[in-house]
Amino acid sequence: MAFVDEARIYLKAGDGGKGCESFYRDKYMRYSRPDGGDGGHGASIVFMADKGKHTLLDFRYKQHYKGQRGGHGSSKGKKGKTGAGLILRVPAGTIIRDYETRLLIRDLTEDGETVTVTKGGRGGRGNANGKTPLPPGNGEERTIHLELKLIADVGFVGFPNAGKSTLITKISKVKSKIAGYPFTTKQPILGVVQDEESHFIVADLPGLIEGAHLGKGLGDRFLKHAERTKILVHLVDMGGTEGRDPYEDFKKISDELSQYSSKLSFKHKIVVANKMDLPEAAENLKKFKKKYRKDVYEVSALEADGIEPFVEAMRKILNKIDQ
Repeated sequence: MAFVDEARIYLKAGDGGKGCESFYRDKYMRYSRPDGGDGGHGASIVFMADKGKHTLLDFRYKQHYKGQRGGHGSSKGKKGKTGAGLILRVPAGTIIRDYETRLLIRDLTEDGETVTVTKGGRGGRGNANGKTPLPPGNGEERTIHLELKLIADVGFVGFPNAGKSTLITKISKVKSKIAGYPFTTKQPILGVVQDEESHFIVADLPGLIEGAHLGKGLGDRFLKHAERTKILVHLVDMGGTEGRDPYEDFKKISDELSQYSSKLSFKHKIVVANKMDLPEAAENLKKFKKKYRKDVYEVSALEADGIEPFVEAMRKILNKIDQ
C-alpha cells in the first residue's frame, strides 16, 4: 500500500429537505387545517480517527464528498428523514485544516476521536399547526487540507544507508526493504517491538540529508513525522562507509532536527553506533566518544549484535515517560 501523508478534498454537507405546505379538510370540517410536515436536516460530514488506517491514499483517488440531502416533508404532519451522516475515517495523527485560510480545525490523535467539519442544512419548515413555512438551509461546503503525522513511540533518524531499515527489521515485526544503496526507504514505515509484557511502535523514517529542514531530498516531508515520537533514535554509521566521518554525520543530522523544529531538540534521544562489525568501527567509535560524552549503544544490525541492551533502553525510557 502506498504511503500518502497529504491530501486536499472538497466537502459539501447535505442540504435540508423542503417543508410541506398542505391543508387537510374533510366533509365534517368547515375550514381546512394546515398539516404540512417539516423537511429533514441534511447530513453533516464527520471525520473519525481510526487506528486501523495508516495512509491518506483513499483521499488521493476520491477528492469530492457530498452528504445526503434531508427528506422532504409531506402532508399529515410527516417530517422528512434526516440525511444519513457521512463519516470519513482517517489515520490517528491526521491534522485537518481549512484549505483557504490554513486555520486548524482539529488534530485527531486518539482512536475514535471525531470532529464535524461541515454541518448539514436545516430542514425547511412546513405549515403544520399554523407555522409559517420556511425554505430549507443549504449544507456547508469547504475545501480542506489533510496532513498526516505518524504517531509512533520511537522514530529512527540518520543519514541514508546508516542501517535503519536493517535494525528495525531485527527488533520488530516490520519487513522493511533493505539494500546496499542510499534512499532505499522512500516513505515512513511502522514496526512493532513486542514481548510478553509490553509493546511499542517504532517508525523507520527515510534517510535525511544536509538541508532536509529546507525540503532538500523531501526531508521536511519526513521530519514532520519525528515530531509525534516520544524518543528519537539517532543511528550513526560508525564504519565510516564511503569515507564519511561519523561525528560530522551526527552533528549534521542534529542540526537538521533543531532547525526544523525546536521541539525535536528536547526529545529523549538515544545514539546508536551501527555497523560495529566493520574493521574501522572500533577506532571511529573512540574518536566519536571523545567528542560526544554521553551513552552510545554499540550494535551490528547486520549480525544482530548488541540488540537487547538497546531495546531495553528504549523500553525503560518509554516506561518513565508513560508513568
